[in-house]
Amino acid sequence: MSDEILILLSFLLFMGIFAGVGLASMRVKEDTTDDYLVAGRGMHPALAALSAVSTWNSGYMFIGFIGFIFISGYSALWIAVVSTIGQLVAWIWLYKYIQKEGQERNLRSLSSLVSSKSGAPEAKIAAILSVFFLSIYAAAQLTAGGVALKSMLGWSEITGILIGFVLVVAYCYAGGIRASIWTDAAQSCVMIVGSTILCLVALGKVGGLSGLHGTLADIDPNMVNVFPSGLKFGVTLWIAAFFLGGLGVAGQPQVVSRIMTLNSDKDRKQAMVWFFVWQTPFIALMFFIGLACRAIFPEMLAEDAETGLPRLAQSLNPILGGVILASIFAATMSTADSQVLACTAAITDDVKPEWNQDHSKTKKVTLAVAAFATSISLVGQQFPGFGDSVFALVVFAVYGLGGIFVPLVLIRMIGYEPDSKHTISMMIAALLGVLIWTVLGYGEYIFPSVPGMGAAFAVHLGFCWKRDLSEANPFGRYSVPTRKISAIGAVILLAFVGGMEGTYQVFAPNSSSMSDKVGSYSVTGTYSFHEIIDGSEFIEDGESIPIEANSEDSMDSLNGLNIVGVLITIAHQDDEAVSGAGCALADPPQDDTVEASIGYSGLSASESSTDGFDFQLDWHNSTLIDTTVSNMTKSEIQMMLDGGGLGLGEYELILGVTVQNGGGAFCTSDDTGQDVDYKIELVSLEYTIMEV
Repeated sequence: MSDEILILLSFLLFMGIFAGVGLASMRVKEDTTDDYLVAGRGMHPALAALSAVSTWNSGYMFIGFIGFIFISGYSALWIAVVSTIGQLVAWIWLYKYIQKEGQERNLRSLSSLVSSKSGAPEAKIAAILSVFFLSIYAAAQLTAGGVALKSMLGWSEITGILIGFVLVVAYCYAGGIRASIWTDAAQSCVMIVGSTILCLVALGKVGGLSGLHGTLADIDPNMVNVFPSGLKFGVTLWIAAFFLGGLGVAGQPQVVSRIMTLNSDKDRKQAMVWFFVWQTPFIALMFFIGLACRAIFPEMLAEDAETGLPRLAQSLNPILGGVILASIFAATMSTADSQVLACTAAITDDVKPEWNQDHSKTKKVTLAVAAFATSISLVGQQFPGFGDSVFALVVFAVYGLGGIFVPLVLIRMIGYEPDSKHTISMMIAALLGVLIWTVLGYGEYIFPSVPGMGAAFAVHLGFCWKRDLSEANPFGRYSVPTRKISAIGAVILLAFVGGMEGTYQVFAPNSSSMSDKVGSYSVTGTYSFHEIIDGSEFIEDGESIPIEANSEDSMDSLNGLNIVGVLITIAHQDDEAVSGAGCALADPPQDDTVEASIGYSGLSASESSTDGFDFQLDWHNSTLIDTTVSNMTKSEIQMMLDGGGLGLGEYELILGVTVQNGGGAFCTSDDTGQDVDYKIELVSLEYTIMEV
């Protein structure tokens, strides 16, 4: 049975388990809109927390975040740590307010929270913006699922997107948010198990943490620097954007909906503990997996970075590969179904409040939203650049939602209740801030959480200073700090910013480094060959024999070389003899066919001929040697020419012979096999890259 079939069967098994969990939730559901959207506010904290983990991390973590780490290296640690701190702040304070308001006011959507009464203009606009960003977000999840299926099974991305659509609709229809949370919790368990297996395998491939560090340093020294190069607006805002991004979890309707399913503040506290106990190791696992992908696939281009994890999963046992594929697909579905239901709540409670108790219309809205998100994902496949980066789509949606909702939640939490004009102006400012920042391309330097939330708060302060009643009290029940406290705060802030910027100037890599510069380069290289085994075997007709060779047994001097391939040389000479009275008129002796195949670390190559021959198994881009390469960076060229630590270890050469007898009537042949000489040599490459 082929590996693809085993991966598929394992994948289908886990998908079946998830479906079974979703169906089981129907046994306890109530056929009401309130149960459909907030599970009757009686969800167990652990289930809500695990659902929040899988919903928040999504396919972005398996696909987009891995791609980000692949490109960024150690500097991606900032987004992992600082955003987690932002999430902790959101859980402690913002979620406390959200859970309380949701319980007391019987709210089922985040958009309802930004207004004091149901159906207000600001609630309608907030709902529409929610649907806009969440649809893009859900489209990114479906795209991530398509990428995973294409990488591991060879299916088209469109097929994966359509499968995701069917499953999301099925989950939502089966039991609403209750089915979503139950399946999310099961999927979260598979995600953490699959990630653990993959992390251990990946670290094993690169020689542990020390081997990982050394390999990354060899690929590009910038990869092992905790600071990125070329930050246009400084490192302080760059880091602050990650904190605001983590804080922005309180602006994600699909996550907030999990908080609204809890019955009390005690449940929220328990859910918080469960969330971080599950979330923190998951992020750590993803970080190491992303780094390992860069070390294992140094030849992979930046535009293919998001396929790193699926490619790594293919090197596993097919059964485990199916588990990983199920983990990725589960992550996409756990987020997409939550986003679809969050959109449903926003539409039925705020855009069309007259539908909020009509269960049949609620389900129709769910179907329409799912179809809309799927359409965005499918259209994105037709426009290169739109759906190419799952990470970029998620960043745009997450920070767009965070910019719209978090400032409003914060000012309402501290006691300031803005009117409709005030609220709408803040949302529009946040939207424009995110859009303009993204269009200008500044997201490369600072994630759009800063301009989005910054614009919203600027509008808030502007309204406060314009109005006599709020000029002195822009922070609700909290008064404006005294001049002394403000001065002390300013000094502390300036000292912090100065320290961060000074540290960055000292330790950050040089942005003008040739490794980061796109241009034209002259590449020259020299190949060397290192014999690890040679010999001769007699192989009978129709038989094949395996020959094992270990590079480490033959040459200690291979260490430190850039091994990029293996050369196999086969020599044989047909010694067929014929005898008999009819040989003068019979067919002449025929040359025998020799087949040879080489296997190493999941790679293979083969060749056959009636004459002596040689063939190579390569894991580098040989077309770049002795030529001029344009529109690439030095580091990208290096990735394509470096062996990535492959070369050392065990090889298996399989030789086979097919005898071609001559002769005929009264002429016999005694050709029963063939003597085959073989030699295996590792190929190393030394190269230079010069800017032209």
